[in-house]
Amino acid sequence: MKKYSVVVVDDHTLLSQAIQTMVDTFEDFKVLYTCKNGQDLMDKISKSDKSLPDVILMDVKMPVMNGIEATTLITKHFPTVHVIALSVEDDDAIILKMLKAGAIGYLLKDTEKIVLEKALIEIVENGFYHTKNVTNLLMQSINGFVEEEIILKPHETKFLRLACSELTYREIAKEMSLSPKTIDGYRDALFTKFNVKNRVGLVIYAIKNKIYTL
Repeated sequence: MKKYSVVVVDDHTLLSQAIQTMVDTFEDFKVLYTCKNGQDLMDKISKSDKSLPDVILMDVKMPVMNGIEATTLITKHFPTVHVIALSVEDDDAIILKMLKAGAIGYLLKDTEKIVLEKALIEIVENGFYHTKNVTNLLMQSINGFVEEEIILKPHETKFLRLACSELTYREIAKEMSLSPKTIDGYRDALFTKFNVKNRVGLVIYAIKNKIYTL
């Protein structure tokens, strides 16, 4: 059975090693390597002759290049790589900056092991992971969502509602009797319409505009 690859980015060596040891106990995941800061990550991911990691667990405050800067670069240059923040920082402004940079989830370092594993699974299967607190924070505070009314076509509304479920994009394609390529087109078009970068953005927009209710 395939194991999804993970990279850990943290400037504290002992903590980084502890996270690696923990992730390696998860049935579906294996750590490729660890990095001491964002610059170290960019150097390794750019020079690696191996496949890109599926998920990066990213600290926020680090020397040389912090997590926000690194996440922005990863989102731009390696858009298929999922970034989830793993930090001690619980300041709303920092959380929002990480999410706006392209992170698809935000966890605190005191998160329980079972929650971290669940987050990793949801990220690789569904394309996003968000806690209730982060959802509420985004709904209240994030800038960058289009506020004016946007008229959606029926197929876009249906896709958006399904995107708020636990279905993968491939499963959504099957549900809508469309090809995965067509679904990717719907997704990318809505990213542009809503000015968002990932599936979390679609979910938050749908909730804010009452297209989907929790």
